[in-house]
Amino acid sequence: MDSQAPRRRALRELDQVIHERMRLAIVSALAATQSLSFNELKAMLGTSDGNLSVHARRLEDAGYVACAKSFAGRMPRTEYRLTAAGRRAFERYVNHLEALVRGARGR
Repeated sequence: MDSQAPRRRALRELDQVIHERMRLAIVSALAATQSLSFNELKAMLGTSDGNLSVHARRLEDAGYVACAKSFAGRMPRTEYRLTAAGRRAFERYVNHLEALVRGARGR
């Protein structure tokens, strides 16, 4: 029997929406606060407008992030928050990683 099969299967089971580096950073930042503006996230993550937009949209399409657009005076403001589904997905993801680490240390 292949002793590495369970670990490979566990790695494949990681949530691929969250697993991408920038999306994981977005979800992690939002998990630590109630909401962040587009500009706050962009500065925090050191990314470009386009990169943040693409990854935030993917998280929004998955139902993990909610986006609210408004105006502050005449300036548009985009605010992101983690949805309940997003928080559950992030917690599952972190728990999954912790289990993988425990398994690797137990060898």
